Amino acid sequence: MSNKPYKQQHELAKLIERFSKQDGVHSTTIPSLFLIRESVITEPISRVNEPSFCIILQGEKEVLLGEERFLYGCGYYIVASVDLPVTGQVIKASAESPYLALKLEFTPSQILEVLDGTDIKTGQGKNVKRAMYVSEIAPSLLDAVVRLASLLDTPKHISVLAPLLKKEILYWILQGPHGEALEQMGLEGSNASRIREIIDYIINNYEKAFRIEELAKIANMSVSSLHRHFKEVTAMSPIQFQKQLRLQEARRLLLTESIDVAEAAFRVGYESQSQFSREYSRMFGFPPRVEISRIRENYVH
Repeated sequence: MSNKPYKQQHELAKLIERFSKQDGVHSTTIPSLFLIRESVITEPISRVNEPSFCIILQGEKEVLLGEERFLYGCGYYIVASVDLPVTGQVIKASAESPYLALKLEFTPSQILEVLDGTDIKTGQGKNVKRAMYVSEIAPSLLDAVVRLASLLDTPKHISVLAPLLKKEILYWILQGPHGEALEQMGLEGSNASRIREIIDYIINNYEKAFRIEELAKIANMSVSSLHRHFKEVTAMSPIQFQKQLRLQEARRLLLTESIDVAEAAFRVGYESQSQFSREYSRMFGFPPRVEISRIRENYVH
């Protein structure tokens, strides 16, 4: 069996180390390409994950979507085909062998562009799929990723070659075993793309109360269809999705602004501070004040 994939993974890991001397997420001269390095096991981080492809070259990570757990490591990748509120944690990393990953973000229109230019047989979006999945990286996909990342060493070629290689990467993901989960988001009018519209609506209006009937009307679906398809795509109900967004934003506000718990709760749409504290504790493991103090202490030490 060829050891080319192993050599390419090693090459990619070295490149990430070269271009990311410090821990964290690093933007690059290639639009929408990010390099990630962590030399310690991290705290769980809750955020909205944009549509993206992320491959791990060293270490392991765990991602929680609703009640669903995705665990992946070296040679595997994760795809999110819509914006999703997730909690991620690097669970295997050290100074000697840091967690190294590469992330490429994309848009539904870029997926559609690939679909329009190929004869990929689409399922026409009838059966919606979970918008997040983990898969082992195929040699053809890995090869395209290596060629894209290698452009960091020859910046003069980025403007012409990076868009072509990004298109090739999306093509190979679409050809993969879970390609339909990505394809469904590029098909206008599909059930999944209508759910994407509802996701966008909730993200842009997360602090406002809504009735499920209003969402069903926007999606042009029955209430029961909306519930079923939304849960299939996101692993949660629209209300649970909104709650995650509210709590994530409240946590960000408490960490970055000098406001108290009541103000944070009010700003993200809660009328009851006690309900907010209860739901915050359930999601993050500690009441708001305790959890924020704990995080700040960890940053200091």
